[in-house]
Amino acid sequence: MKKTKIIATIGPSCTNQNKIKNMIIEGMNVARINMSHQYDLDDLKSVIKTIRDQSRLLDLPVAILFDLCGPKIRVDFQGRDEVMHIKKDEVLTVGNSRSDIPINMPIKFGEIQPGAYVKIDDGTLSFIVESVQKTSLSIRSVSKGKIINGKGINFPGVDLNVSTVTVKDIKDIRTAISLDIDWLAMSFVRSSDDILKVKEILDSKDSSIPVIAKIEKPEALDNLNNIVKSFDGILVARGDLGVEMPLSKLPLLQKQIVNKCLQHKKPVIIATQMLESMIISPNPTRAEVNDIANAIYDGVDAVMLSAETAIGKYPLESIKMMCSIAQEIEHDLDPLNFSRYIPKDTVRKSDRRSSICHAAMNISNDLDIKGIAVMTESGSTAIKMAQYRPNSHIYALCPYPDICRKLALIWGIIPILVEKYTSTDEMISNYISLLKDKEYIEQGDKVIITAGVPIGISGTTNMIKVHVVD
Repeated sequence: MKKTKIIATIGPSCTNQNKIKNMIIEGMNVARINMSHQYDLDDLKSVIKTIRDQSRLLDLPVAILFDLCGPKIRVDFQGRDEVMHIKKDEVLTVGNSRSDIPINMPIKFGEIQPGAYVKIDDGTLSFIVESVQKTSLSIRSVSKGKIINGKGINFPGVDLNVSTVTVKDIKDIRTAISLDIDWLAMSFVRSSDDILKVKEILDSKDSSIPVIAKIEKPEALDNLNNIVKSFDGILVARGDLGVEMPLSKLPLLQKQIVNKCLQHKKPVIIATQMLESMIISPNPTRAEVNDIANAIYDGVDAVMLSAETAIGKYPLESIKMMCSIAQEIEHDLDPLNFSRYIPKDTVRKSDRRSSICHAAMNISNDLDIKGIAVMTESGSTAIKMAQYRPNSHIYALCPYPDICRKLALIWGIIPILVEKYTSTDEMISNYISLLKDKEYIEQGDKVIITAGVPIGISGTTNMIKVHVVD
């Protein structure tokens, strides 16, 4: 069983019931819905119901992540030809609806200077700015290529002063609340204040959906520490980040962001082009395999597939390949590699639950422990346990389906939906029997158990026990 979680994007290649079922079987832990695309509400409800139904039938909790569009500037041909062919050194205009390359939102280009770059489709096409008008730019192509309707446009190094939360995002957040979505990802985060508008909408509906910040703008790197503290998780969006920043800096930036998340004990995801070649090929490149392996060695919570599963020819093979890489690398993980992110003074000053989780991690690494069984009501103890990256698998035994789904994204956690009990002894006995029935443990195995006594009260974790399975 892998500890690193796999996020797979749902799209035309994988919306039918059988395909989604097999994606879960192959190792999909989180289903990503890319809200940059227009969804009919009934179709959206149908896909979500299929994911939920198959997850329940397989008894494998799967989270659903709404990836909000944000102020993504895109080509908008508005009913014209879907593809525009570009010649090298061709001079065109980009901007308002009368431009050669119209965009989907009004932009004032006052900050852009001649000689600046404009990039389309994650940098596949580059243009140099020749002249600047109020609502459009005159640009010259660096090379030939084609522009497909809906592709993104970047203006590297320029703050276009657009709101991080769009009207569409507000509508999609409300839809997420009504559909009981498990995670939100916020695009183009620039500061820790960007979460305030989202939290305001969530709070108005008494919703506690956790929010992930997508790091894809230079401003986010300047404010990284506060963003990591304020959001519930981080996603390294290497597509736009690799366009906004020099590509040679991307590996270093990725490691710095992951390290910052481990230091602050926040879940972190790596995304974009992880198995890009498998969109059209049944096999990845060696470089892609190494890319995924390095992310897992760094200690990320999850790795993400985008076009590979959404529109690719081999969605199941992509998930299976990513799962196989994770399982191989996790056999070689050194817990000391992550211990450097647990400063001693932080452990000493932390709460009781943190101390118990830290102790469980040390015991599991010192002894031949098969698993750590965490009895959790809110999921907080299981998440805290995962933050210490123990050698053992973490079995999060929880009576609430929504909490189990949320935990499906977190490294090392196997969420298990269970009944509630009123007696501690009865609870331990029944939960151990359940783990045996699922063949996670067997007679003679040593298991660490953590729980709160008396049981049924969230946030009271105060017990740790090494249990020998009989």
